[in-house]
Amino acid sequence: MLVTCLIILKKHLATSLLCNCTAPPCEKNGYKCETKGACMASTSVIKGEEQHVRLCIQKEDLVPPGQPFYCLSAEGLMNTHCCYSDYCNSIDLRLPTGQDWGPVELTAVVAGPVFVLCVLVLLGLFLFQHHQRAYGHRQRLEVEDPSTEHMFLAKDKALQDLIYDLSSSGSGSGLPLFVQRTVARTIVLQEIIGKGRFGEVWRGKWRGGDVAVKIFSSREERSWFREAEIYQTIMLRHENILGFIAADNKDNGTWTQLWLVSDYHENGSLFDYLNRYSVTIEGMIKLALSAASGLAHLHMEILGTQGECVRVILLKLFL
Repeated sequence: MLVTCLIILKKHLATSLLCNCTAPPCEKNGYKCETKGACMASTSVIKGEEQHVRLCIQKEDLVPPGQPFYCLSAEGLMNTHCCYSDYCNSIDLRLPTGQDWGPVELTAVVAGPVFVLCVLVLLGLFLFQHHQRAYGHRQRLEVEDPSTEHMFLAKDKALQDLIYDLSSSGSGSGLPLFVQRTVARTIVLQEIIGKGRFGEVWRGKWRGGDVAVKIFSSREERSWFREAEIYQTIMLRHENILGFIAADNKDNGTWTQLWLVSDYHENGSLFDYLNRYSVTIEGMIKLALSAASGLAHLHMEILGTQGECVRVILLKLFL
């Protein structure tokens, strides 16, 4: 009989675990409990404070086998540990405060984005320089290649000869389109001489002669087109009207510029001249005569066309 009791007690002891227990019912047993399942220790955050729990898990509650629900942790919320030896749940668990980076990982995390950013910047600079070189090469071919220009203009034809040809022959509506593009693309800008609502006015050089270049931004294309259309009206050219030479668009690598090329008059507009200087009676008569002649030509009836007036009066060098 004694032997049988010892065998039963031995089996009981072999299959039972003693665990630490923080549940209120365990207080009378000295915060200890006995189970045939597992000991559990758990740490969670409740209202911003860490709460430590130690319990006994009964064998029938260890489901599913191999990964019981009672032993699962929730990342950032609860850290749970199950064990199977006496008082094995006396450990203090801590919730992970974040990923611990080693020196190598930290260096990779910091240097990686910086390296990618540097590569993108270098790639952008390379593409920009390549575009600039290609654009510069194309511009040099257009400006310096004499064969292109000779297709439309004689090599020895100067600006004054070109203006004379426009005044003495043709319809008076300006140069042919191809010649306009040739003239506009061989002009070298010298200095800015004025600014207006729609753009800037530059003094340019073409074959030793000065020309005025009015540059519109691409946003003002309608204004540029309207002004170019007016200047190219049939029979508009007159000695007392600002002489139109060419209209063209140019790509400067960043945006498109719209050009109007006309005669250059160093005295500027009549308004600016009268603000700077006083005129004699003789000069006043000349101004009135030239203005009246230009206006008379603009308002002269042209059969078969729809002429439009241009309200731009510039001074020549005879004053």
